[in-house]
Amino acid sequence: MKRKPFSRFLLTSIAFGCCLISSRVFAELSDIIEKVKPSVVAIGTYQKTQSPPFVFRGTGFAFGSGNHIATNAHVLPELTLPDGPEVAVLLAKRNGENELRRAKVVAKDPAHDLAVLRIDGPPLPALEVGDSLSAHEGQNIAFMGFPIGGALGFSPVTHRGIVSAITPIALPGGNANQLSARLITQLKQQKFNVLQLDATAYPGNSGSPVFDPANGRVIGVINMVFVKGSKEAALSAPSGITYAIPVHFLLQLMN
Repeated sequence: MKRKPFSRFLLTSIAFGCCLISSRVFAELSDIIEKVKPSVVAIGTYQKTQSPPFVFRGTGFAFGSGNHIATNAHVLPELTLPDGPEVAVLLAKRNGENELRRAKVVAKDPAHDLAVLRIDGPPLPALEVGDSLSAHEGQNIAFMGFPIGGALGFSPVTHRGIVSAITPIALPGGNANQLSARLITQLKQQKFNVLQLDATAYPGNSGSPVFDPANGRVIGVINMVFVKGSKEAALSAPSGITYAIPVHFLLQLMN
């Protein structure tokens, strides 16, 4: 009988401690979101004569010099003609106004579905690239991007979760026409590990930075989501597995 007050005290202390830890974690993530948000951009094509002039294709983020933007290779148009749309980056600002910057592709790695752009104008706040080789299952993560593109407005959205698995994968071409004898051989020989996440990404999140919610360091780039049905169905019934390319492949591309 005498133990009951102590047991009650112990349970209360544990619950209070968990609440403090949880509050601290959310407070840290809130601060990190404000730090990461100015570095995340929308990527698409721009042509003054088309309607709308800017057509969204995916997400990217500033790193390195601040003028370099990382994204997925599949986010970029396959071919840009002299009189066709330009690759452009849209910066979402706090006042609700958006700024467009011209962009040029400076590096591309189709094997790992990564690309690097260089934008005109002043540099953006660059995200710090962390060590993806030390990523481990169960690690807390967050990612930020533009789910469903402009349907939700060009305001960066954050999702959080964990690394649920680190698994090997091979990336095929976007369609059967891109397959060749060389690519088929490459798919057989070149497999690499990707980060599988338990947080659901949506169409438009391709190219989003996956970062450590404690410090904002990027450890991966959202790559693909297996979604059943259309983009509209993904809103009402999200179902899929999210993958991210480890960020050390981005560093290799830049080097």
